[in-house]
Amino acid sequence: MRLDGKIALVTGAGSGIGRATALEFARAGADLVVCDVIPAGLEETGVAIRALGRKVLARTVDVASREQMRAFAEEVHRTYEAVDVLMNNAGVGLGGGFLDTSLDDWDWIVGINFRGVVHGCHFFLPPMVARRRGHVVNVSSAAGYLASPQLAAYSATKFAVFGLSEALREELRPHGIGVTTVCPGIINTPITTSARMRGAVATDAARAALVETYRRRNYGPERVATSILSAIERNRPVAPVSPEAWAMYLLKRLSPGLTTRIGRAMQARMERQMGIRT
Repeated sequence: MRLDGKIALVTGAGSGIGRATALEFARAGADLVVCDVIPAGLEETGVAIRALGRKVLARTVDVASREQMRAFAEEVHRTYEAVDVLMNNAGVGLGGGFLDTSLDDWDWIVGINFRGVVHGCHFFLPPMVARRRGHVVNVSSAAGYLASPQLAAYSATKFAVFGLSEALREELRPHGIGVTTVCPGIINTPITTSARMRGAVATDAARAALVETYRRRNYGPERVATSILSAIERNRPVAPVSPEAWAMYLLKRLSPGLTTRIGRAMQARMERQMGIRT
C-alpha cells in the first residue's frame, strides 16, 4: 500500500511518535485526520502538516471517551467515505508494580491505551471494511511482549493491544485490510516526563534518571515513523522498532527462558540507575 493520495488518521498526534508519523505520512503524499487531547500540540502538528502542502482535519479528542470518538468519527465520515490508514497511537505511561497501582490508575491507563484502540477500530473500521481496502496500525510496545514488574499496568495494556491486533489481522484479511502491530523500544519521547509514577519509582531522582536514559539513547520518534511507513507498504504483521526491540522479540520466540533472564538483568540495571532498592 502506498500513501500518496490517501487519507491517514493518527490519534495522539500532538507530540512524539504520533506527530512524527503524521508528518511522515504527509511527506508520503497523504492528507491527514489527526486528534489529541492537548490542543496546543495538536495545533502545532496541524501547522506542520499544512506547511508540507497537505490537507488536515484536526480535532481535540479524548480517545478514552466513547462519545467523543463517536462524534469525531461522524464528522470525519461526513468528509471522507473512509480513511485509508487508521493509526491508533494515543497512549500514556505508568511506572510501578501491581501492588502500587490503584484501581483509578487502572481505569486511566486501560481507558487510553486499550479502550482507545478499541474505540478507534469500532468507529473507523466498518467503512474501511465496506470499501474493502485499507491498513490498521496499532501501537503496542516492546513492553507488549516483554513484561516488567515496574511496568505492570503499562505492559498489560500493551499486551492487550498486541493480542487484539493479531486477532484483527486474521479477521480483516479477507476484507483486504492489513494490520500492523508496532512495538517501539526505548524511544526518546515526552512520555518519560508525563508518565505517572507509583511506588519505588515515584521519586524525582528516579524520573530524572529515566528521562536521562532515554535522552542518552537518542532514538527519536522520527525513526519510528519511518519504520511504520515501511511496515504499511510491506504489510508487515509486527514491526519492532529499535535494535533492542527486535532482539527481544526474536529472542522471546526462540528462547523464552533466556529472554526472562535477560529481562531481569535489564530491569535490575534500570533500577540501579534510578536509585531503587529492592
